[in-house]
Amino acid sequence: MRQLALAILVSAVTAAVYGPVALLWWRRARVRSRTLRLVAAVELEPYHAALLRNEATEAAAAELVLAGHLRIDDEGAAFLTEQGRDPARAPAHPLPAALLEAVRRHDPEPVSIGWIDWCDDDYHQRLGAYRSERKTLLPRLPRMPGGERNPFLACCGCVGIALVMLFWLLASALLVTGRPQGLREWACAVVAGLGLSALLLAEKAGRVVRERTECGDPLGDLVRSEPHPAFAALDEEQRTLVLGSIGDRHTWRGVDTVVHEESEEEDDEDEEWLDDKVWWEDAYEYRASDEDEAASERRPGDTP
Repeated sequence: MRQLALAILVSAVTAAVYGPVALLWWRRARVRSRTLRLVAAVELEPYHAALLRNEATEAAAAELVLAGHLRIDDEGAAFLTEQGRDPARAPAHPLPAALLEAVRRHDPEPVSIGWIDWCDDDYHQRLGAYRSERKTLLPRLPRMPGGERNPFLACCGCVGIALVMLFWLLASALLVTGRPQGLREWACAVVAGLGLSALLLAEKAGRVVRERTECGDPLGDLVRSEPHPAFAALDEEQRTLVLGSIGDRHTWRGVDTVVHEESEEEDDEDEEWLDDKVWWEDAYEYRASDEDEAASERRPGDTP
């Protein structure tokens, strides 16, 4: 009788523990399948993929260099070529066209691509408009269940684990101390033992469910799958020059145009202080030198 009651109780508790695990498996498998299906239907434009990688500017610069619109020197400054100055010649895509217009606004003085990327407001507006336009084409991926846990549900889970462990200890003690009699009681004891063994593996089962239904970042993998064709077509020297120009965020018109007004004011104050110092300190030094010469000309017997 004890073995039958233990078999029923252990089976009920095991079903109650593995029911949420099975439900989580089903929900995560559906979300994973839907996510992969949505990502598989996405057709990313090369510049859109570069924008999602934060590499749109260097891709646009690479296309302008390959097309002969720009020339970049060893210091990272970009110059327009004769072809780049021709208003009739412009790239078809809006991003390299916006970058070319930004460089033309500084012509004939050189400017680094990094300075345009950080400080040119018109280029930022064009880039933001393209980002907003392409963002609507991306699918909204479903949220994977069981990722961010609710603190209340986490506390309930901890209490549930504690209760299950307490039940497991009591059921194991009752199962070991009671000796089965007959085939039916032995069968019930075996069922109870298997249920208790399954309870020990419940935590591992939940971890396996999360591992096997995890889809990772399929959209990010698609974005990072290959570089922009224009950037990949650059040779090693051109790639180094483009990256160097993008990394330079301070070159504008070939000189450092940042004027520190405070430092200039401090220099003027220092000069004024020196001028003030000259008129009284130098006079004091001259007067002191005259007195020293007069004292040296006196003889020891002379009275002052």
